[in-house]
Amino acid sequence: MTIASTAAPGGWRDYVALTKPRIISLLLVTALCAMFLAAGGVPALHLIALVLVGGALASGGANAINHYLDRDIDKLMRRTTNRPVASGRVSARNALAFGIILNALAFGLLVWGANPIAAGLTLGATLFYVFVYTLGLKRRTPHNIVIGGAAGAFPPVIGWAAVTGSLELPALFLFAIVFFWTPPHFWALSLLIKDDYARARVPMLPLVVTLSETKRQIFVYTLLLVALTCMFFATGAVGWIYLASAIGLGLVFIAFAWRLMRAPDDRHAASTYKYSLLYLALLFVAIAVDGAVGI
Repeated sequence: MTIASTAAPGGWRDYVALTKPRIISLLLVTALCAMFLAAGGVPALHLIALVLVGGALASGGANAINHYLDRDIDKLMRRTTNRPVASGRVSARNALAFGIILNALAFGLLVWGANPIAAGLTLGATLFYVFVYTLGLKRRTPHNIVIGGAAGAFPPVIGWAAVTGSLELPALFLFAIVFFWTPPHFWALSLLIKDDYARARVPMLPLVVTLSETKRQIFVYTLLLVALTCMFFATGAVGWIYLASAIGLGLVFIAFAWRLMRAPDDRHAASTYKYSLLYLALLFVAIAVDGAVGI
C-alpha cells in the first residue's frame, strides 16, 4: 500500500474530521464516568481534564491512522467516500503523521499528569485498534467487530486507572460491558450499510450470514450484555441506583432487539442502533451518579 502525497493540504476542519469527533465523545463519556466510580465522588478536576484531553488526542489519533489505512475501501463506500483522505483533501502521509503525533502527545501527557498505567493502556488501545482490528481482522473475518471492538472498551479502564493507579475487578467489568455492547450496536449499524460493506468487500456479519441470523446474534448479545450489567452489582462496586438503571435500560434494549429480530426485514435496525448509543451513555451516567452518591 503506497502513500499518496499529491493531495493538497486540507484545512483545519478536515483534520478535525480525521479524528471522528462524534465517536470520540461517547468514548470520553465512558472514561469520565468510570473516574467518578473509581474516586467514589468527584475526581480531581485537573485529572479529569488530563484524561479527557489525553483520551481525545489518542482516540483522534487512532481514527486518523484508520483514515490512512482504510483510504482504499473508503473510496468505495458511499458513507465514507467524502472523508478527507479518501477524497484527497488530506494526503495519506499527513493523516498518518497527524495520527502518530496525537498519540505521542496523549502518551506523554498521561505519563506526566496521571500515571504510566493509564498512559500505557491508552497507547495499547490505539495499537490494538490499528494492528489487531484494522489491519488484522476487519477485512478477513466476520468476527472482526467482536474481537476488534475491544479497542473501544479501553476508555473506562483508562479512567479507572488514572484515578486509582491500578487495575481491579470493577475496571474489568467496565471493560466487559463495553465489549459486549459493541456487537449488537455495530451489527445494527451494519444492517443499515451492508451494501457499502459489500462494495468494499468487508466481511461484516450481515454479508456472511442470513438477515435472520444477524438479528438473532444481536438479540443474543443484548441478553448477554444486560445479564453482565446486572452481575456488576454483585461485586459491590455499584449500588441500587446503578442496578435500577441497568435493569430499566436493559429491558428497553432487549425490547428493541426483540422487535428487530421478529420483524420480517431490517426496518427496526435504525432505531435499535440509535437506542444502543443512548443506552451506553445513560448506563455510564448511572455508574457515575451511583459512584458519587454511594447508595
